[in-house]
Amino acid sequence: MSAPIGVFDSGVGGLSVLREIQQLLPAESLLYVADSGHVPYGEKPPEFIRERSRRIAAFLVEQGAKALVVACNTATAAAINDLRAEFNLPIIGMEPAVKPAALATRNGVVGVLATTGTLQSAKFAALLDRFARSVEVITQPCPGLVECVEHGELCGPAVEALLKRYTAPLVAAGCDTLILGCTHYPFLRPALVPLLPTQVQLVDTGAAVARQLLAQLTACALRHEGDAAPTRFWTSGEPQLLHRVLPVLLNTDSPVEKLKV
Repeated sequence: MSAPIGVFDSGVGGLSVLREIQQLLPAESLLYVADSGHVPYGEKPPEFIRERSRRIAAFLVEQGAKALVVACNTATAAAINDLRAEFNLPIIGMEPAVKPAALATRNGVVGVLATTGTLQSAKFAALLDRFARSVEVITQPCPGLVECVEHGELCGPAVEALLKRYTAPLVAAGCDTLILGCTHYPFLRPALVPLLPTQVQLVDTGAAVARQLLAQLTACALRHEGDAAPTRFWTSGEPQLLHRVLPVLLNTDSPVEKLKV
């Protein structure tokens, strides 16, 4: 089925998930919405996030999307149940990689870098209760990191200072596994790795989401085997800003449309 797949996030972080989808499903056409006019979601009330997610999902469905990927941990926690109740199509969400991290840790100490909204959500609490009872989990909210990635600032003194501040307590506590609990954070891996002891493993869920999307498309007979159309991009922020960071984050110079939702 040649209809596109809709992907959205509070901003550009979901491009890390889009990248994984492109690699695993190169024949699929993709639509991407960055709600950058309201980024970051991590500091917003759940009611606001649910309403934004519903409106963006409806927009993507109007564009012909055959499936949706909520490429944002905070939006998934706040809105995915409502979206699945309202829209009759496959909807794949994100969640911090608590289960794989709990299985991967060698010393039983796991750190989590995430937004405040994700860490305070009932969904995250349920993940800990289900998968992390046998390990120690140390959480660290990370104000400011999302904004750095939104502006394409992936390195430099300001980024390094934030990363040092947020990772220092986790390293001091002895964590050997570190969850990147926001889709923006994989873009900071090159700056993050030199700040960590060599034994620390980084874990995120972008590739797992792409595999889940593949499984659902296959189960629903929605796979497309032809050529993919160029990916279309919308933003509720300034299109020029997203257009400027796309080459940095995704190695593409695609046009960006203004989202009027």
